[in-house]
Amino acid sequence: MASSCCKISPIISVFVFFLFFIASVQSQSFNVTNQNLRPGNFSNKLKYIRAHLIKINKPASPDGDIIDCVLTHQQPAFDHPQLRGQKPMDPPERPEGRVRTSSKEMFEENYQIWTMSDESCPENTVPIRRTREEDLLRAASIRRFGRKIRRPIRRDSSTNGHEHAVGYVSGDQYYGAKASINVWAPRVANRYEFSLSQMWVIAGSFSDDLNTIEAGWQAKIYGDNYPRFFTYWTSDAYQATGCYNLLCSGFVQTNNRIAIGAAISPTSSYNGGQFDISLLIWKDPKHGNWWLEFGNGILVGYWPSFLFTHLRDRASMVQFGGEIVNSRSSGSHTSTQMGSGHFAGEGFGKASYFRNLQVVDWDNSLIPLSNLRILADHPNCYDIRGGINRVWGNYFYYGGPGRNSKCP
Repeated sequence: MASSCCKISPIISVFVFFLFFIASVQSQSFNVTNQNLRPGNFSNKLKYIRAHLIKINKPASPDGDIIDCVLTHQQPAFDHPQLRGQKPMDPPERPEGRVRTSSKEMFEENYQIWTMSDESCPENTVPIRRTREEDLLRAASIRRFGRKIRRPIRRDSSTNGHEHAVGYVSGDQYYGAKASINVWAPRVANRYEFSLSQMWVIAGSFSDDLNTIEAGWQAKIYGDNYPRFFTYWTSDAYQATGCYNLLCSGFVQTNNRIAIGAAISPTSSYNGGQFDISLLIWKDPKHGNWWLEFGNGILVGYWPSFLFTHLRDRASMVQFGGEIVNSRSSGSHTSTQMGSGHFAGEGFGKASYFRNLQVVDWDNSLIPLSNLRILADHPNCYDIRGGINRVWGNYFYYGGPGRNSKCP
């Protein structure tokens, strides 16, 4: 939900300063009865601060989130030296030839839990999920907070515990991609693992200069199993650049209704309702920025072209599919699920899917894929099956349970 303590929230660093300010002010009242500020008094002050925050902050939404409405020009992106003092770009020309879902089909667009009580942010602000203490504590370090573990993106068995089931195209010039992604709430075995489904727009070599733009949903990103809408980018193979969502200066959000990092609802159920989200990433032909669209025409924002090296021009590969982390270096395989947790062969209503896969060509047109390849790192644990028809265009089912009799 939107925070009631202040509809317009500063960035996290200012929020932390605010906490310390309250602590210093309250120390005066503590000094009345405790003249010496011994170490034990700090815990009492911290309890007071937390109790006060509970009073002034609006309760979290059912997924545990508090969403702050931040002035557009105060979002983290504008901390970047090349964006300071600027304002967001105007919307670009959308690619032509987008496939729209017929109202007679069995799919529904997803929404976010925080908006279910008609919450939204005012004009000229953007919704940002509030970062919590426990979010930072889950990170390997403050420096690595908000970043992925560096790993090769090659689809083989030596990917540092990262396992994939993906469809991909490569070898041509790509200026974007689009897909509808089935949303589930997969079970994740432990805090060191995750399960996601996403698109990758890729350029550069698979080494230190890899450029990627990524968007989709991920479970366990904030310690729970809610599938959460996320973005990611890097221009140096996950080394020092890039981050999830708005946790660094990079992605410029322009929308006041979609909170990146917020939980998606509803989710699909086995032999029940099926829900998906449509995502479109494309390069603005005029200014070169990479824009993100959620659902049917909702512009979320863009990655400025100067963030990248190879992606300043175009992409050379596009990938769609699922990824999990198997943190077990020896012994049995993880039981973390990919997609629905069921194999591709079970089909609609049971296995997870991607549908209406398309790429954006040099003429800013969405076109179907002509050379889709599919690959699963460990098909006995997670597999993939592709197809094409008049309703779904290019599609595939994918996923699996992880540990099973054939994947011990």
